Amino acid sequence: MRELTLVFVYGLVTALATGAGALPFAFTGRVSPLLVGRLNALASGLMLGASFGLLAEGTRFGGWETFVGANLGVLFILGTNRWLQGHHRHPGQPGGGASDGVRRMILVVTVMTVHSFAEGVAIGTAFGGGMTLAAFITVAIAVHNVPEGVAISAVLRSNDVGVARCAGWSIVSSLPQPVMAVPAFLFVDAFAPALPYGIGFAAGAMVFMVLLEILPEAYDKASVREIGAIASLSLIAMLLFQRLVAG
Repeated sequence: MRELTLVFVYGLVTALATGAGALPFAFTGRVSPLLVGRLNALASGLMLGASFGLLAEGTRFGGWETFVGANLGVLFILGTNRWLQGHHRHPGQPGGGASDGVRRMILVVTVMTVHSFAEGVAIGTAFGGGMTLAAFITVAIAVHNVPEGVAISAVLRSNDVGVARCAGWSIVSSLPQPVMAVPAFLFVDAFAPALPYGIGFAAGAMVFMVLLEILPEAYDKASVREIGAIASLSLIAMLLFQRLVAG
């Protein structure tokens, strides 16, 4: 029972870390397009770095499986985006097209929530390899959940959603992590074969969403050089941090 509680708490910590992504918006009264662009660039670099780390971790369990999972993640983004464009329509828009802001909000929150299932499985199965591995996986996921929260909050705040609700939706998007961590720990042998597929899916979906939605929006709101510099530096910082944590 103590182990199950510990697994759930570790998963809950990673979920709560996502809410920290809303904190930068608590210190800004007015969310300017320039600020949204800069924060999106920061989130993009951190999320790309975290995704590369996930892919590297997935290959430890199966290279081809991780590759297949990543491609499924890309297809999921394409399918979800197409569905949202067809079904979430703005009444005042010619031709009944989807409101871009609403579509982006739904897409980002949906993708973050779905790929959190795979991360929850990763936490639970990691406990089967001992506390050292479990602690490393938990820290890695918690760290990369923060920029996910920034990305979610940037999209929501630009559509006039309050900071507290931004933090709440960010945490909700990661609640599958503690929920899935417990059964993955209990049935580690059954979940382990699916782990590289899940990790690949999470990484592929996140990379494609950054390239499809978050970075393009950032480029629309600030200079190309500034966005490129922020995204590149944050990507390098995340990769170095992961290397430091790995020891």
